[in-house]
Amino acid sequence: MQGKKSVFLGSLMVLALFIFSFTIYPLTAAAEKKEVFKWKIQSAYPRGDVSMELLKVFAKNAEERSNGQLKITVFAEPELVPGEQLFEATQRGTIDMLHALGAMWGGIVPVGEVEFGLPYAWRIPGDLKISDSSESMREFFFVSGFADLLRKEYGKHGLYWLDMHTYGPIFTVSTKPIKKCEDLKGKKMRMEGSWMKYYDMLGARGTYISGMEAYMGLKLGTLDGSQWDVSCLTAMKWYEVAPYWLRGADPDHCIGHILVNQKSWNALPDNCKEALKGAGNDYFHALVKVHDGEMKKVAQLVKDGKVVESWIDEDCLKTHAEVAYKLWEEIGNRDPAAAKAIEMIKEWKGLKK
Repeated sequence: MQGKKSVFLGSLMVLALFIFSFTIYPLTAAAEKKEVFKWKIQSAYPRGDVSMELLKVFAKNAEERSNGQLKITVFAEPELVPGEQLFEATQRGTIDMLHALGAMWGGIVPVGEVEFGLPYAWRIPGDLKISDSSESMREFFFVSGFADLLRKEYGKHGLYWLDMHTYGPIFTVSTKPIKKCEDLKGKKMRMEGSWMKYYDMLGARGTYISGMEAYMGLKLGTLDGSQWDVSCLTAMKWYEVAPYWLRGADPDHCIGHILVNQKSWNALPDNCKEALKGAGNDYFHALVKVHDGEMKKVAQLVKDGKVVESWIDEDCLKTHAEVAYKLWEEIGNRDPAAAKAIEMIKEWKGLKK
């Protein structure tokens, strides 16, 4: 009798364990299921712009690096909001991330002017091959403390500075050849950020309108020249209405960034934060590679006579440099963080006395 009782109790225990295992399995599976974050990023640039189109690579790599937890949908300007509203939209969380440049927000975050690039700050030596100088510049951002300074300043506005990227050399194109500083007098030049003041100081009239409106402005004569990255020639075909490419005072890198809503960033698990950082690094290198290829296209446009190099003479180049460093001083006097950023750049470039 005792033996039968023991067998019966043992059978009950096995049955109970069997039922228990099936009861907790769904709970365990649910606990192991990772949260998926569905985000939106909008660029400040229209479709056709090289850097905007390459955001698809950024989104793809973020998803892969996060094992599917990060799913980012990419939009161009102005598909969700106009470009000038991106900063506020990302602050509010209407958009999780923005892709733009610091000069657009220079009135809110003054160090953004320096980040984007003051004239002669992010200078590319030699033959305009972007990859030759981009790595040392990226190292400066992340080793010198420059990126930490930017994160602190954007953090004051509820945004996390994720990463930087380069659009390659700034292109300035004009409807007529410009070879002397006298040729700039009174010219209406569409510029970004502090470059408007720079061209004012050179005797031109710096102005800003959306890049999407620049082609028509150049065509109608409401603009005499405009600034953009290489996409203005290879994708937007501004050479059709402004075939002259100003040479000599170039080439400076123009720097962009990806900003994230701070609350959205804080809500991410560590593995997703690392995935985003990794995707930012991937994007930087992918964009450099593409822009090196785009520069080869520009060389062909020059060879074909569609783009005409307009070289600025030596006297005007000296004026460009003198005016640039005066502008550095002026911008440094506007804001302590901007002043600190400029000092970092001076030290990096060996300009500190």
